[in-house]
Amino acid sequence: MKTRANPFDAVICIPTFKRPEHLVQTLASLARQRTGRRFAVIVVDNDAGSQAGRAAAEEVFAKGPLVGQCVVEQRQGNCSAINRAFTTALAAYPESGYFLMIDDDELAQPDWLERMVATAQRTGAGIVGGPVMPRFEPGTRAGLGRHPAFAPAYDKSGPVPVIYGSGNCLITRRTFALMGSPPFDTGYNFLGGGDTDFFVRARRAGITFYWEAEAIITETVPLARTRAGWLAARGLRIGAVNYRIERKLAHGGLSLATLAGKSFAVLGLSFGRGILDLVRTREPTIALHPILVAVGRCLAALGIEPQPYRASTPRLRTRGR
Repeated sequence: MKTRANPFDAVICIPTFKRPEHLVQTLASLARQRTGRRFAVIVVDNDAGSQAGRAAAEEVFAKGPLVGQCVVEQRQGNCSAINRAFTTALAAYPESGYFLMIDDDELAQPDWLERMVATAQRTGAGIVGGPVMPRFEPGTRAGLGRHPAFAPAYDKSGPVPVIYGSGNCLITRRTFALMGSPPFDTGYNFLGGGDTDFFVRARRAGITFYWEAEAIITETVPLARTRAGWLAARGLRIGAVNYRIERKLAHGGLSLATLAGKSFAVLGLSFGRGILDLVRTREPTIALHPILVAVGRCLAALGIEPQPYRASTPRLRTRGR
């Protein structure tokens, strides 16, 4: 295949769902990147009905300076949208070795792309992750930045065993080649956590991970996502995701029984951890989080899973933690 005269070093993928105004801001943050590397942008609109995201993205691309394209994914679900983004990028830019992802409610700091790609090149890691820092609306109570729903997985740059969300990540072409297609399991379309499942499978396949703490993305956090009900639902979902990932590795009745027993044991231990978290943080929602995660595991073991990302929900989320 003939290569382009000016090949692209990287491709940034953005799945979007019913948030064209936020998407335009995300694209604007990419246009402000300080880097000498050429990069392209792939936007996947998962709202096949209105396609407002596609229209917004195409208007941005028409004005420049970003180079990109927008496609519509008819199959509703976050993993379907992410798969379409990555497979489109891999095929459309065969000379690119680095594929990044950012959510449609996030803003990339001006040095984000440069830091992520430079880190991948320097370390040889197959997957690089970075922090997604919350930007809370006025009226948010103090202390929620430490809640596991918002706090980054790691504090310092360096090799890590795994990352948990795709809202700020880089995946190399060779990683995709090793993991096969489609990369994300669409069984997680409506539960969420398909990114965590992918990263856990990548770790088992021998892919190395690195955390770049200075490659910062900020995320808009509306007041609705700081309320106790939303945080409780997120904890239950995380527990269900964790159980499903472990269940995929369990084979036979004995393994499944052992996994169910583990889930209920975790529930018992979670109360002690919750008390310690309450003493440490004085924030009840943080203290309840490990208990809710454990409850979510147990409900999943009984066959009860939430389905937060069907079409009736207001947004598409991709973070797995």
